[in-house]
Amino acid sequence: RGFYTIMSAQFFSSLADNALFVVAVELLRTSGAAEWQRTALVPMFALFYVLLAPFVGAFADALPKGRVMLISNAIKVLGCLMMLTGWHPLLAYAVVGLGAAAYSPAKYGILTELLPASQLVKANGWIEGLTITSIILGVLLGGQLVGASVSGWLLSFDLPLVDTPIDTPSEAAICVIGVLYAIAAWFN
Repeated sequence: RGFYTIMSAQFFSSLADNALFVVAVELLRTSGAAEWQRTALVPMFALFYVLLAPFVGAFADALPKGRVMLISNAIKVLGCLMMLTGWHPLLAYAVVGLGAAAYSPAKYGILTELLPASQLVKANGWIEGLTITSIILGVLLGGQLVGASVSGWLLSFDLPLVDTPIDTPSEAAICVIGVLYAIAAWFN
């Protein structure tokens, strides 16, 4: 049961990461940012994987893995909120990358706590397959969220007596992605 919970958390977290990438590209495009900034999104996300590589494993081992995954998703939500509140998409997406870097060793470490050694290769295969699926679906979801039909539908919601500052397709998309991160955190 715990394995399926971890798989669900990983799926939603990765789905949100990849959808947010598309939204960040759209934010940079619509703001008139230079082309190199769109190209720099992936290295900014990976920056913390490189900088923190010697430390994230120790961090994941120092705390219960579920808590590390929860903290990591909270960091990703912070990056998402930064993007929503107008921080530069490169910086905000780097913060999401920080959460992803801390998340990665915990998701594999928790498998050894949940399953017998004879099941670990199979479990890693499932996690990797699910991650690839979430990458593909996340890019598709991100494109749909900033597309005219879905974003128009999202922006048409009007809450009575509540004036939200959500006025653009990218802002509406980020709100939906924030919900995906919350679902991942709930599974943790």
